[in-house]
Amino acid sequence: MAAQAPERWGTRIGLVLAMAGNAVGLGNFLRFPAQAAQHGGGAFLIPYLVSFLLMGIPLLWIEWAIGRHGGQFGHHSAPGMFDRLGDGRRRWLKYLGVFGLFTNIAIAAYYCYIESWTLSYVWHSIAGTFKSTPPTEYFPRYLGMHEESLFAFPLQAFGWFVATLVLNVWILSRGLAKGIELAAKIAMPLLLVFGAVLAVRGLILQPGDPGVVQSPLAGLNFIWDPKPSGLFDLTTWLAAAGQIFFTLSVGMGSIHCYASYVGKKQDIALNASSAGWMNEFVEVVLGGSIMIPIATAYLGLQVVQAKTAGGSGFGLGFLVLPTLFNNWGWFAPVAGAMWFGLLFFAGITSSLAMGAPVMAFLEDEFKIPRRKAAALFGAVIFLLGLVCVWLYPGGAFDEFDFWTGTFALVVFALGEALVFAWIFGIDRGWEEITRGADMRVPRFFRFVIRYVTPVFILLVFLGALVQPVGAEWGQAASSLLSGNGWPFAPESVIGKVLHAGEGAYVYFDAAGRGTKALVQDGTRLLLLLVFLGCGALVWKAWHGKERRQP
Repeated sequence: MAAQAPERWGTRIGLVLAMAGNAVGLGNFLRFPAQAAQHGGGAFLIPYLVSFLLMGIPLLWIEWAIGRHGGQFGHHSAPGMFDRLGDGRRRWLKYLGVFGLFTNIAIAAYYCYIESWTLSYVWHSIAGTFKSTPPTEYFPRYLGMHEESLFAFPLQAFGWFVATLVLNVWILSRGLAKGIELAAKIAMPLLLVFGAVLAVRGLILQPGDPGVVQSPLAGLNFIWDPKPSGLFDLTTWLAAAGQIFFTLSVGMGSIHCYASYVGKKQDIALNASSAGWMNEFVEVVLGGSIMIPIATAYLGLQVVQAKTAGGSGFGLGFLVLPTLFNNWGWFAPVAGAMWFGLLFFAGITSSLAMGAPVMAFLEDEFKIPRRKAAALFGAVIFLLGLVCVWLYPGGAFDEFDFWTGTFALVVFALGEALVFAWIFGIDRGWEEITRGADMRVPRFFRFVIRYVTPVFILLVFLGALVQPVGAEWGQAASSLLSGNGWPFAPESVIGKVLHAGEGAYVYFDAAGRGTKALVQDGTRLLLLLVFLGCGALVWKAWHGKERRQP
C-alpha cells in the first residue's frame, strides 16, 4: 500500500481562513455581545482590546511558534511538540501536552451538539416552524427538558447531532487541503456575507416600523462607545480576559496543529496576527452589530441587558431572535436561515480544528491512516456527545463546558506560556517567532511574552478559582477578614467542586430518582477518565518509541 502523502496547506489564504475559522466560533456572535451587555457595553471594550494585545496576540505567536517548531520534528500534536520544547530531556513536558488532546476531544463532544442545534434551526426557520411555535416552547422540548426525568432522551436532537458529527468526520477524512482548508474557503466568506446582510437589515430598523420600540443604533452605541470606567473594574477585566480565551481558541492545541504544517522559514508572525485581527473584526464589528441592535430595536436596551444575565447570549440567539425575525415578513425565514447558517459555519470551522490535532496524534504516534483516525475520532465524540445529549437536563453539558471549555484552557495556556518563555527560552522563542516574518514584530513583545502574558493568565486563573458571589470582591474580602469565610460563587472553580449554592447534596431523591448532583459528579468522573486515557496513550506512544530505540 502506498504511503500517505505528507499533509500541507494548499495556499496561504487557505491557512489564514482556516486559522480564523478555528477562532471564529459561536462565541463571537453569542457570548461576546452578551458579555459586553453585562459589563457596561463600551466599558467592556477597552479592557477587552488591552487583553487582546497583551495576552491574545502573544499567545497566538507562542502557539504558532510551538506548532511550527514541533512540525520540523514530525510532531503535529501537543505532546510531541512539548517534548521537543525540552529537547526530549524533560520527559514530563509531553504530559502537559495531554491537555492539547483532552480539551479538543471533550470540547468537540458538546460543541458538535451546539452546532447541531444551529443546523436544525436552519431547517426549522425555512420550514416556518417558529411562526406557529414559539422558540421558548420548542427549544426545551427539543432538548428533552420538558420531561419530568433528568434522563429523558431527545430523539430529534440526537438525530441532528449524528448528522452534524458525520459531516465533520467526512470533511476531516479528506485531509488538510481538500477537507479543512476547502471548508474554510467556503464557510468563512458565506459567514461574512450572511453577517453583513443581517447587520445592515437590523440597523436600518426605525421607530415606527412594526414592533420597533427603540432605535437599533442605541444598542450599537452601547457596545461600541468606549468608556474608561471599565479600566477600574476588576470584574470587567476578568470577563474581558476570559472572552479572549473563548474567542481566539487559545489553550486548546488546535492552533499548534495547524501551524505545524507551516514550513520552517515560512512566516508565522503576520499569519498569526492576520488570523487574530480577522477574528476580532468578526467578533466586534459583526458580532456587535447583529444580536444586540436587533434585540434592542424590538425589546429595548434594558430588557436586552436583563436577558443576557450571566453573560450568555444563547437565550437571545435561540429563544428570542427567531420570534423577532417574524416581524420581517417574507424575509423572516431567510433571515432565520442566515442567522443560524452563520452560527453553523462559525461552529463547524471550529469543530474541524478540534479534530485535527487528535487525528494528527493518532497518525504520527501510532501510524494510523487518516480515514481510520477520523473514524476513531468520530466514534469517541459520538460516545461522549451522547452523554451531553442524553443528560443535558441533568447538567452534563454544563460540566463539559466548564471543565474543558473554561478551566482546562486557562491551565494549558498558563503552562505553555511559562514553558515557552522560561524552559524553551525567550531567545530561542523570539527567534522562532520572527524567523521568516513578513512583519516587524516590536521587541517590546519579548518582555510581554516573558512577564506580562503569564501574569495576565495567572490572574485570570486565580480569578476563576476563587470568584466570590456576585463578583463582589470587596465584600468577599471583608467577609474573610471578619471571620465569616470567603463566599465562593457557584460558577467559580472551588464553588463548582463544593457544589456551592445547590442546596441538598444527594445523589438520589426521596423517590429514588437520580439528581443533578449524580449527573454532575458522574460527568466529572467521566472527564477525569478521558484525561487519564489521553495520558495513557501518550505514555504508550513514547514507551513504544523507547523500546524501538537501540
